[in-house]
Amino acid sequence: MPTPEITPGAPCWADLTTSDLENAKEFYAEIFGWTYETGDEEKYGGYTTASKDGAPVAGLMRKTEDQAAMPDVWSVFLASADINATADAVAEAGGNVFMPPMEVPEQGHMAMFSDAGGAVFGAWQPGPMPGFSKVAEPGSPVWFELHTRAYEASVDFYRKALGWETDVMSDTPEMRYTTLGAGRDARAGIFDATSALPDGMPNNWQIYWGVDDADEAIAKATVRGATVLQGPEDTPFGRLATLTDPTGAVFKIMQDLRQGGQAE
Repeated sequence: MPTPEITPGAPCWADLTTSDLENAKEFYAEIFGWTYETGDEEKYGGYTTASKDGAPVAGLMRKTEDQAAMPDVWSVFLASADINATADAVAEAGGNVFMPPMEVPEQGHMAMFSDAGGAVFGAWQPGPMPGFSKVAEPGSPVWFELHTRAYEASVDFYRKALGWETDVMSDTPEMRYTTLGAGRDARAGIFDATSALPDGMPNNWQIYWGVDDADEAIAKATVRGATVLQGPEDTPFGRLATLTDPTGAVFKIMQDLRQGGQAE
């Protein structure tokens, strides 16, 4: 499929910070069919790019000593046309700047923030590396979702800080959900997870990855040390499950139940 168009504010990249890089590479290669290219150690710290059918879809990096106490985690990056302006807007909207904007040589600029509810996310100002080159297919990201107990504050934050034009998909006591964009043009969601997040789990971004067969993917994953947290279950959006990889990083999988394409 053509390279996806990535607009400012929309998810453009995802990466895994892991305590066991080689194990993670083997695990996700088995589940998603990824291949890898490792960057220069001195310039990029050995940052590893994962590709599906030759198209970059994610990054993996080994924890630093300063990150040793942190859990292994997948992070979502939102596109920015001006990362310094985004950093200012994040602070003005009630977020925090964890890592100020910095240049990634010959690639682009990045920063790490938290939103008004404390959920951590990254921003990426594209240079030669625009972001992922495949979406909405098996082995690539199909959806990005913020799970938050600070629903209204978070919706307001992303409007102000990232320029989101939002659409309310559901506003009932059972399901409060807002999307970036509407209908088939939606690019990400904000879910009121007040009653869904386990005690002690912070508000967080979650990533759905496409698979051809959710049950087969789960079987492969559990053999390699994954834990199934939820599902699999059939939904109007596809067959879904939530897992942790062998070192505890949470991720979701989605199988399209329709003929001829991945769930939207």
